[in-house]
Amino acid sequence: MDKDALKRELDGKYRNQLDIRGFFQMLKDPAYCYKFYWLEALVRLVSEGKERLTFDEITDEMIANAWYSVVEFRIHLSGTMNGEVRDALERAVWSLKKISNLSSRASKLDIKDALQTYREKICSDKMQLVKMVPYRALSGFFVRTGPERTPPWGASKKIIEFTEWYNRNIGSLPYVFGVGTKLNREIRFHSEWAEMIRDNAVSILGWIQFEKLRWLQNNNIDVPGLVYKLGSPDEGIRKLTCVRNLWDAVLEECRIRDVFKDGYIDRKRYDVDHFVPWSFVMHDEIWNLMPMDSSLNSSKSNKLPRWDPFFKRFAENQHLLYQQILGSSKIENLFIKCRKDNLHAIWAIEDLYIPGKTHNAFIERLEIAIKPIYESAKRQGYEEWAI
Repeated sequence: MDKDALKRELDGKYRNQLDIRGFFQMLKDPAYCYKFYWLEALVRLVSEGKERLTFDEITDEMIANAWYSVVEFRIHLSGTMNGEVRDALERAVWSLKKISNLSSRASKLDIKDALQTYREKICSDKMQLVKMVPYRALSGFFVRTGPERTPPWGASKKIIEFTEWYNRNIGSLPYVFGVGTKLNREIRFHSEWAEMIRDNAVSILGWIQFEKLRWLQNNNIDVPGLVYKLGSPDEGIRKLTCVRNLWDAVLEECRIRDVFKDGYIDRKRYDVDHFVPWSFVMHDEIWNLMPMDSSLNSSKSNKLPRWDPFFKRFAENQHLLYQQILGSSKIENLFIKCRKDNLHAIWAIEDLYIPGKTHNAFIERLEIAIKPIYESAKRQGYEEWAI
């Protein structure tokens, strides 16, 4: 359901009870991405039945929800400036990664456990997340006060008093601020707002994800498949069986040099892996896949192989594959079976795996396609790897 349709539906249900239009202003004009994660964390926690939350709980949820996008997929939440990360949430995630050494695919439970273990060390990063967003997120409601009474944004104590005044005299806000200071500051949800959120959580989260995705795409214009990078990676979507069968058949016909080691691929000890990491490209296109020694796969992980000398070796193996496809009906048939899951790029279909390509023309076309993707991944912060 799109934003306008959802707004109309909720406005129809709660017109005389809640300021739905104010609610849909909570994501208006964000300066940083963590505004999206703030509201998302609130909706998720309230959906679990909680109506009293601390800043500490909410920021833990924000960091856990951003973990995969930042660490596994190297997404910049609000871009960079002069080579430095702009978004406080992205910095908080990397701070936790540095001090905890958690896996990029750590579970949400492990992430939250680490946040408690290193609570003191991560405190200053978390404080940046609650400096203004908890208060500014409510600004869309305050238009009802008129220009004669504007929120005192300069100090948290005054804005807390303002929200209490508004809640008593104008209308109920989704939440107000309770006791405690710093990360122990409590927020209390209005029971009717909490009920509305629980009843419509799936639709509200869908709206937040859509708005977040638009923001992230504007700040990561070179990143493919961003819609798949908002949460934990789904290993089930990888489809390598047909490509494995194809390389098995090629290895029966000829020897293939290992891209990363001296010598040749052992048919009994190899994996099919991506040259530019899957976590960046989010596809299993055959032109980005290679056989590699199984013992190296874990150390390579989602790193970028150094362009020199590894791309040249990778491209030579791709050319050998190309020759086998053209020279063997058995291998050609296995290649055709790969098309459903592993060959969608128009340039590869129409200008790479076609008869008549010379060795140099094939290598050059492959480099023209892969080099920009490789450079984009490098700009996103993917680490280079060499054996």
